[in-house]
Amino acid sequence: MLRKWCLPAIAAISISFFMSMPAGAQDAQLPTVTVAKPVVRDVIDADEFIGRFEAVDEVSIRSRVGGYLDQVFFTDGAMVKKGDKLFVIDQRPFRTALSQAEASLEAARSTLDFAETTFKRTESLAGSGTLSVSRLDDDRRALLAAQANVRGAEAAVERAKLDLEYTTITAPLSGRVDRRLISPGNLVQADQTVLTTIVSLDPIDFYFDVDERRLLSYARTARERGSALQEGAGSLSVLVTIADATERPFEGKLDFAENRVDNQTGTMRVRARFANPNFILQPGLFGRVEVEGSNTYRAVLVPDEAIAADQNERIVYAVGEDGSVMTKPVRLGPRLHGYRVIRSGLTGDETIIVNGLVRVRPGVKVKPELVVLPQEAAQAAENAQ
Repeated sequence: MLRKWCLPAIAAISISFFMSMPAGAQDAQLPTVTVAKPVVRDVIDADEFIGRFEAVDEVSIRSRVGGYLDQVFFTDGAMVKKGDKLFVIDQRPFRTALSQAEASLEAARSTLDFAETTFKRTESLAGSGTLSVSRLDDDRRALLAAQANVRGAEAAVERAKLDLEYTTITAPLSGRVDRRLISPGNLVQADQTVLTTIVSLDPIDFYFDVDERRLLSYARTARERGSALQEGAGSLSVLVTIADATERPFEGKLDFAENRVDNQTGTMRVRARFANPNFILQPGLFGRVEVEGSNTYRAVLVPDEAIAADQNERIVYAVGEDGSVMTKPVRLGPRLHGYRVIRSGLTGDETIIVNGLVRVRPGVKVKPELVVLPQEAAQAAENAQ
């Protein structure tokens, strides 16, 4: 009986002692938490995808004529400009062929001169009745044949000149050249042997695949902007982050999407184009692209640290004017500007706990310390450094 009496008595004494404490002493016993107003600002939803960079233009360098490779005029991996000399095929056989074609042309022109002179003389004599008409017809046929032979010889000369020109292989575009794939002295097969490759670097394309659900959302956003997704959604801006954390995200524009959904994967390939004046971005490089997924709207943003879990729902702790804590069930959205978008559950006027969640529970009173959240969470990190 004594033990049963002691416990209620001790509890009553403790409560009486706490009630008798001064107000300042009571406040000192309240848990201290950091509170703030949510950030309310205009935002645009963004989605992330993994993709790969590819060159806008890429070409495999082949020779249009066959022969033995004579000279190489570039350094492996160098930047080249359109028209720069890359290779030379041994030109001696082609110069000989050109000389032969020119000699054949001279012979054909000589034959033509003779045929023209003969025809004019025969035509004059036939007009006076000295020669027969059949002789005139034979000389006319010889003249026409000589004219055709000259045209054929001229074409042969042009062909020989073209082949000689093809022995000098130049860069068809500006970009970075690969290593030489064949050394001087080796036989080059016309239109078959790959000598090297060139890829353009500025600008550069980034390809990524979009699933059906988000594809329909992007297409709707593009229509609202008066454009089509296949035409770049009105040059929609995107950001790409690469593996090097020291590099800031690169800004580019959507400029193309395929005209059908792949029935095997249920995705559509989309392309964005980026300026690359410093050649940092390379073909084949992986990146993470951030794409605008909506038009501008007003959103409530809170730090991820302010969000707690209550069984299967997410909650935020709000503090009333009297310091009491209450829970606010929320529906989460994407992460933007370093914060989490709150789709529903907050209006932006609440005072929420952003630090010290482990010391609170619904209904208790706390001692709040108010801070102001920056518009960009990254600003707070920079200021802390």
